[in-house]
Amino acid sequence: IDLGLGDKIVACDTYSYGSYSSDLKADIPQFDMMTPDQEKIVSLNADVVFTTGMSASHGEDVFASVKEAGICVCDIPSSASLADIEADILFIGDVVKKNDEAKKIVAEMQDSIAEIKNVAMNIKDDQKKTVLFELFTPSAESPTIYTAGSGTYITEMIELIGAENVAGKEKDDWPALTEEAAIAMDPQVILTADMYTDDVINVLLGMSGWENVTAIKDKAVYQIDNDTVNRPNHHVVSAMVEMAKAIYPEVYKDLEDPFANDNAKEEKPAA
Repeated sequence: IDLGLGDKIVACDTYSYGSYSSDLKADIPQFDMMTPDQEKIVSLNADVVFTTGMSASHGEDVFASVKEAGICVCDIPSSASLADIEADILFIGDVVKKNDEAKKIVAEMQDSIAEIKNVAMNIKDDQKKTVLFELFTPSAESPTIYTAGSGTYITEMIELIGAENVAGKEKDDWPALTEEAAIAMDPQVILTADMYTDDVINVLLGMSGWENVTAIKDKAVYQIDNDTVNRPNHHVVSAMVEMAKAIYPEVYKDLEDPFANDNAKEEKPAA
């Protein structure tokens, strides 16, 4: 869409449709990325099908029949770093013959990241805040916290901002922490990308047993846009700006989001 090709998209996955439907054709076919209807995809006669590494997470090639039909399938592995994301954008630009536009997006990313790095250099080691990033809020039915561990671009972003991810040394990319483990980490700031829990900030602030956690005592709990932080594209920089302003509001008060206009375009009214 941001390469100017929204009108060329003939189908998408169900998750993307939820965020980008206003930029797509009406009644566009949607597919479950884990169990796509391959026969219907083939019938669309697309020039290229972009797939995500997530689709192969169960070990099965769920696009095998699409490939056998002679349709070009470009699979993009799940990005582990900001450099991966930049490489993906350039790759997509090459495939769709939008090289210059892709290079411009990557340059904007790199300029913003460089600006953040320069600001972060002024944050002394003894001033660095500890951060818990959560993707899923614990509940009685599911008493675990899903977060970002080592080898993820989210941990990389937190560190570039000049903070420390309390789960950054967890060997799993996306570890599930017990509440006890998370409480023991005593984060100074909690960032949540949980868009499924109603009134998530107040839920976190009111969780039993968390009363002595520094972030809870200081009410330093902030919601980060799920779409920008979880989708590995250039809008992760928007999430990075949002995170920086939440963690160090005074330090990053003049920081601007280079993709703010795109974000405004993508915002949808509440259901």
